[in-house]
Amino acid sequence: MRSGYSHLRLKILWGLVRTAAVAILGIYYIYELIWFGRGGDWTVAILQSVCKIDYDAARSIYQQVFRNHATLIWMVSVSILFFWLLRIMLNGFTKYFDQVNRGIHALLQEDGEIRLPEELHATEQKLNAVKRSLNQRTLEAKLAEQRKNELVMYLAHDIRTPLTSVIGYLNLLKEAPDLPERQRENYVHISLEKAYRLEKMVNEFFEITRYNLQQITLHRETIDLYYMLVQLTDEISPLLSKRKNTVELRADENLTVFGDPDRLARVFQNVLRNAVSYSFPDTAIVITAREDGGAAEIVFENEGYTIQKEKLQDIFEKFYRLDEGRNSGTGGSGLGLAVAREIVAMHGGSIRAESADNRISFVIRIPAEEG
Repeated sequence: MRSGYSHLRLKILWGLVRTAAVAILGIYYIYELIWFGRGGDWTVAILQSVCKIDYDAARSIYQQVFRNHATLIWMVSVSILFFWLLRIMLNGFTKYFDQVNRGIHALLQEDGEIRLPEELHATEQKLNAVKRSLNQRTLEAKLAEQRKNELVMYLAHDIRTPLTSVIGYLNLLKEAPDLPERQRENYVHISLEKAYRLEKMVNEFFEITRYNLQQITLHRETIDLYYMLVQLTDEISPLLSKRKNTVELRADENLTVFGDPDRLARVFQNVLRNAVSYSFPDTAIVITAREDGGAAEIVFENEGYTIQKEKLQDIFEKFYRLDEGRNSGTGGSGLGLAVAREIVAMHGGSIRAESADNRISFVIRIPAEEG
């Protein structure tokens, strides 16, 4: 700390020395060049003029008051000149406070370093450190708010999936009152299951401010992958019927994967819904699942407009959507694939998109066993 202001202290010291020297030399030169040999006559003449006294009386006053106390008078004169010059010097030093004030004001500015004179280098360093700290805290607060908002959007996006299923099956029950009893019971069962899932997601919503995506705890277990994909296909059948699409599942019935069943179900739902939304009507969506090198590889392939190569990575970014000519009517928020990528990454897996000749494929790899 002390060494940080040594330059400033040295400058102030030299300023005081210069001020004292100027005061002494100034009085000396005034005495030598102006006062010496003439000052007495001037004083006597002024006393005669002001006090209206004769020469002898004026000279006597000069002798008793001024000449006998000449040393004291000149010392007082030096002091007065010194303090006058000191005030001028201190007025020059107040500029440092103005510059410090401007530096403090600059703390509120986002860009640029705070610059102060060399004498205030230590203060400049501290202000810049405070500014960097404030900027970092502001950035962290913005990122925290952004993460929270994204999580809310993620949940809102995923809530729509079971809600759409519930509405779809209820509409089927309403529009087809003569459905066979067994099929009606199946639709009611699926609607109830989706309602329970919707309730679970709503409960998650109330904890959204306490967690971010990286803090979600995975509850891993061995999952019957074939059964999960069959379930997902059944759950999304109302949407498939609406667009006259079908699903072909090509997978080994004994295929398993190690992961969080709820989270992976969300991944497959999001990818499958995306495939339906971007498929040509009256076409099949092919789901292929197989074991490959210690991992389960699941491929969702559909017929749809070819996605340009430079956009294949962008589709996994949050809130990204393809041009309106290709997503009209999908109503997506651009979060489904971003959520899928995050969850897959948490499982130590990968997801990528491929597209050519009006076909789109999403390839997901998840470790098949506990790692």
